[in-house]
Amino acid sequence: MYYAIISEDASDSRERRAGARDAHLERLRQLRDDGRLLVAGPNPAIDADDPGEAGFSGSVVIAEFDSLASARAWADADPYVAAGVYRAVTVKPFKKVLP
Repeated sequence: MYYAIISEDASDSRERRAGARDAHLERLRQLRDDGRLLVAGPNPAIDADDPGEAGFSGSVVIAEFDSLASARAWADADPYVAAGVYRAVTVKPFKKVLP
């Protein structure tokens, strides 16, 4: 089943996000390579593809996991969590309907 991992950035997370980005992306690449990643990306803090100094307000990952518990464990082990980038992370089941 797919699970949506919806994360909200802490205040002033831009520098911490940059420091943990490579490790964060490596985990996402592994999900992709395993054929489990539906979509992943950050939420710009402003209405722009490149938010510049405004940075990001959070991230969304939708991926396949065996259970809600395994999706939560994966989310909890994110380098962005360890670096203090996220102030809150919500994990919930996701049902793909379209496309």
